[in-house]
Amino acid sequence: MKCLPLVLALALVCGLQAATVPLTMDGLDLQKVAGSWHSVAMAASDISLLDSETAPLRVYVQELRPTPGDNLEIILRKWWHGRCVQKKVWAEKTELPAEFKISYLDENELIVLDTDYENYLFLCLENTDAPGQNLVCQCLTRTLKANDEVMEKFDRALQTLPVHVRLFDPTRVAEQCRV
Repeated sequence: MKCLPLVLALALVCGLQAATVPLTMDGLDLQKVAGSWHSVAMAASDISLLDSETAPLRVYVQELRPTPGDNLEIILRKWWHGRCVQKKVWAEKTELPAEFKISYLDENELIVLDTDYENYLFLCLENTDAPGQNLVCQCLTRTLKANDEVMEKFDRALQTLPVHVRLFDPTRVAEQCRV
């Protein structure tokens, strides 16, 4: 019985250290992810990051543009001051082809979990500086609606993440902010 608090503390420490997104992509061809995308599902470790139109990470990816230096320009839409606005975010390459450094609200990592390039792309934004390491993930598709197979695959990908993630359906938002 005396060992129980020690075991619980050790488990908690080990759990906190393992809170990183596992990379599932061996490589990423940036040229193949270029083009129009639509955010069809979102998930977050902290639902307040997504729960209202003006939530900080409730953004809708519109387009991905590779740059000559293998960085990524992300065109997104977001509600701001009562209207939908377009923003550009830069994702800087790292040593890993499916991982980028991104400065959006804080220092973050953008990780591509999986893609077939033609139909879907799953990505996660992890705030590595915040206590508790907030995590937001999106399912992007080339069309406005994902098929059931893609949604099931996204759900399975979320189950592999080391933090509790809640699925959020962005289709409840006014259509004018989704392109």
